[in-house]
Amino acid sequence: MTGIIILVVAGVVVIWGVSTYNKLVSLRMNVREGFSTIDVFLKKRYDLIPNLVETVKGYAAHEKETLQNVIQARGNAISSSPEDKLKYEGELSNALSRLLMISENYPDLKADSQFINLQKELQNIESEIEKSRRYYNGTVKNLNKTVQSVPSCIIASLFKFEEESFFELENHEERENVQVKF
Repeated sequence: MTGIIILVVAGVVVIWGVSTYNKLVSLRMNVREGFSTIDVFLKKRYDLIPNLVETVKGYAAHEKETLQNVIQARGNAISSSPEDKLKYEGELSNALSRLLMISENYPDLKADSQFINLQKELQNIESEIEKSRRYYNGTVKNLNKTVQSVPSCIIASLFKFEEESFFELENHEERENVQVKF
């Protein structure tokens, strides 16, 4: 009788361990899928930036520093490791914002159909990146919660499942409210 109870308890523990391991694997794959989706949209944005810069360059040649900052930030973001991607994406977003603000000083640029199309395409891509980041952060939250929770943390530590980082703003200035003055 005692042997049967021990076998049943051992069976339950093994089934729980396998189930928890499979859940952790699934969550980790969701995180990887989420990051991969972000990467696809970032690639689209990287490909769009040179066209946008060239269009602005034709109208705002003396804005050389801003154009160089965008190109530099794009290069850093493309060549960055997954761990550094968050930092460089924030820098690229800031540089792109400054580039788009330049258009306010050039009415001919604002009216250029190619610039308008590129700007709309960039807005669509930014919207997709935002949705992808939200999905990614949700999957990271689920994984991290499972990795930290008792008793699943036992299986997580045995099989070296680790917490993942959220895709957050690196630049804390971006979190502040925008000041509008008239």
